Amino acid sequence: MQTSSESFEEPLVQLRRRIQELESFPSGGGQEKELDRLRATLKKTTAEVYASLSRWQKVQVARHPERPYTLDYIGYLMTDWVELHGDRAYGDDAAIVGGFASFGGRSVAVIGHEKGRDTRERIHRNFGQPRPEGYRKALRIMKLAQKFGRPVLTFVDTAGAYPGIDAEERGQAEAIARNLLEMAHLEVPIVVTITGEGGSGGALALGVGDRVFVLEYGTYSVISPEGCAAILWKDQEQKAAAAEAMRLTAPDLLAMGVVDAVIPEPLGGAHTDPEATCRRVGETIAQALGELERLSVNELLARRYQRFRSLGALDEG
Repeated sequence: MQTSSESFEEPLVQLRRRIQELESFPSGGGQEKELDRLRATLKKTTAEVYASLSRWQKVQVARHPERPYTLDYIGYLMTDWVELHGDRAYGDDAAIVGGFASFGGRSVAVIGHEKGRDTRERIHRNFGQPRPEGYRKALRIMKLAQKFGRPVLTFVDTAGAYPGIDAEERGQAEAIARNLLEMAHLEVPIVVTITGEGGSGGALALGVGDRVFVLEYGTYSVISPEGCAAILWKDQEQKAAAAEAMRLTAPDLLAMGVVDAVIPEPLGGAHTDPEATCRRVGETIAQALGELERLSVNELLARRYQRFRSLGALDEG
């Protein structure tokens, strides 16, 4: 039987609910000691629960609907945000947001997946699953960034590219492949941060960078655990076993050299303290940009090429 995110977080949810109830009472009612006890219990229980998460449970944390999304990082970390719309070929895809902003005294291009918060926005943003026009919009912004010498920051959080017939008809595969090619040759620094789930080519189309970071409970894989289970076992209920076999969590990715560093999340995951999460992400990106901006274009491209050529292992035996 699979363990759901609701079941493994249920003790924490109950504690948070009780704390919120007590905090809503007028002060001076004698509840301070009980609040202190509950807060200490919550901290201890959270540490215990999150110290023993399975890979499948980490996938569920990566998908938590209250994790920060691209627009949250922009709101916390950047100023002078100007969003650009449309691919100048077909239309605008709300599953990807992009534009220019000021970050730490730099003018940067920012591109990322956006899933939406409530039902209406999630439908509008197609649950963060882009169509070809989203990737072409992203590429248009990258080309503008190169023209004006601006670094590119991408935030990856998608289950994958939208697999609908309309997306295929408009060239989904070509749009993703084009982004991979163009990002490999882009003559400005690119910093990629996987903030939630990085699913398949839908994530990789924004994932070719000079530095690739992942949040502590982020994931990155060629397919979702459910998709893998459906292919290998013809049974999506084997998703936990698939997640274990896929080695898609942040420690796995770091060990395999897929990412350059893991960004720690607050105790209990990014959704428990979005502001602290955004701050840590911002500090990591700023340090990376400081290092990359000292490189010449030739050095930048050579290192980027070598970074991706060195991934994986070949066994000819």
